[in-house]
Amino acid sequence: MKCSRNDIHRKLHALPALRFEGQRLTSFAGLVLFQKLFAALRLRERLHACFSHLGVAPIFGHHVIVLALVVHLLLGYRELRDVRFYRDDPMVKRLLGLRRLPDVATISRVLASVDVRAVARLRALCRQLCLDRLRTLRPARITLDFDGSVLSTMRKAEGTAVGYNRKRRGARSYYPLFCTIAQTGQILDVLHRPGNAHDSRGAGEFILDCLDAVTRALPGIRIEARLDAAFFSDQIVSILTHHDVEFSISAPFDRLSELKARIERRKRWHPINDDVAFFEEAWKPKAWARPLRFVFLRQTRHFADKAPVQLDLFVPYETGREFKVIVTNKTTTAANVLAFHNGRGSQEAVFADLKGDCHMDYVAVRRLHGNQTYLLAALLAHNLNRELQMITRPPERRTTEKRSALWSFQTLATLRRTYVQRAGRLTRPKGRLTLTMSASDEIQRELLALLDALPDAA
Repeated sequence: MKCSRNDIHRKLHALPALRFEGQRLTSFAGLVLFQKLFAALRLRERLHACFSHLGVAPIFGHHVIVLALVVHLLLGYRELRDVRFYRDDPMVKRLLGLRRLPDVATISRVLASVDVRAVARLRALCRQLCLDRLRTLRPARITLDFDGSVLSTMRKAEGTAVGYNRKRRGARSYYPLFCTIAQTGQILDVLHRPGNAHDSRGAGEFILDCLDAVTRALPGIRIEARLDAAFFSDQIVSILTHHDVEFSISAPFDRLSELKARIERRKRWHPINDDVAFFEEAWKPKAWARPLRFVFLRQTRHFADKAPVQLDLFVPYETGREFKVIVTNKTTTAANVLAFHNGRGSQEAVFADLKGDCHMDYVAVRRLHGNQTYLLAALLAHNLNRELQMITRPPERRTTEKRSALWSFQTLATLRRTYVQRAGRLTRPKGRLTLTMSASDEIQRELLALLDALPDAA
């Protein structure tokens, strides 16, 4: 259709006057997606079971406060006091089943009253939701990544300690250990630890619990694991071997001088590509019970000269080599072992989403169990975002050695901008509750498709 200039441009008008009314207007009309998802998962009832042992419950209920924290993080808010920005939103109230939202003091008191048993049950619920999804998918294999992440704070919260902190040296922090499922990008479980804990602290028991949970839920499934050099030990290798887990672990040069000597003595390297070469040996450290396959890798790197240069000529660079050693029980080629082990980088992307979109790194209160509850709420928000996308979209590719993820996920920030942050109005024409949104063919088509794909409440 041909348009004239007058059909497109218009004169500028005066700034409109602002008026605030008590109508049922919402800024988060897209929460209707999560309302149906929560009902399908029976999330409210399952959260209630996590706190049923607490005799005296607040007027809102512990489970409602945790669900409110999950919604709080889904909306993109960080601090507890940010609840004031949406305390009158009718869609948030309807999602939580409340006539009024709790204030900051109420949320803080409820978090302070959480005990260790409630945290354990909340961890079990988070783990169970992931395993339910895996039962539905039935992938050919499950790849588990284990690593820790620093959660810094300026306050003296219970259970924090000063430890290794590359970005904020000297700050108190937590250092939880996470188990991530590579195929779904979800957090299977978390072990909460103080900031001065080494990566291997409690790792053996934690890995064993994760493997037992997956084995019980999916008997006969093929399990893989990827770990960094901090988990290099005979104990970890024995646990993985006993459970028939295929693994790859980075070997530390600082603790094993023999690795450096073997690399220096080596004359013949086999090429993988133009930049990477390898050789492998069956070897074991002195204190280990059995020899394993060690893959020695050499990669050529180009380091740019940072000194001032004549830009009209060329930018010189120096060529150097980086070395890496991987211990594994996989029987595939060295190229496939390297590709599999490098897939650990996907876990760093998950941590970035958790800290950037779900604010996992925020320490909410001074009590340990309250902060553990907030962390688990952040993990639930992240996992529910992935759950929503897995329910409403088919897998995009098959599992391979190089790319184990079954979906190309949208971040929570993208989902929030696209669907959740939509203006709407709740009305009751002829007695039927109706959510009215602005007319947009694209949003209408996609929202209705997502709602149709979500199952009804059981």
